[in-house]
Amino acid sequence: MEISDRLLCLFSGHVEEREDSYVVEVPERELDVGALSEGGTYRVALLSDGSSPDPSTADTATGPGGDRHEPEPPVDEGDRREVEIDAIGDQGDGITRVERGFVVVVPETDQGERVTIEITDVRQNVAFADVVERHDHFG
Repeated sequence: MEISDRLLCLFSGHVEEREDSYVVEVPERELDVGALSEGGTYRVALLSDGSSPDPSTADTATGPGGDRHEPEPPVDEGDRREVEIDAIGDQGDGITRVERGFVVVVPETDQGERVTIEITDVRQNVAFADVVERHDHFG
């Protein structure tokens, strides 16, 4: 699947049915709020997570107090991956995406660079990694 350079955010969430419509809530932490304008029109793509389409068998895992919890990050501290740096973030760090579009920030890298990384810190919606080996640029 090709991901557009115009992508504003990518996250896992739940679709809720409300009366005669469906609602997807986008957590504020997923957006650079300045990039959005009230009343603007945006495209939303919904991709199945591969689970059963039958709502009676859908994942309904909840946390304390009955709140839904987000899926676990697809990486753990100490994991090593060979990746290509997709973009450079606002702070000048390289950004790559792994399973489910999960973002990994890799300092001191260039866009298009292929590197082997080691995950050093994992948070719910982002991970951080150090370069352990540099490969040839493809971009």
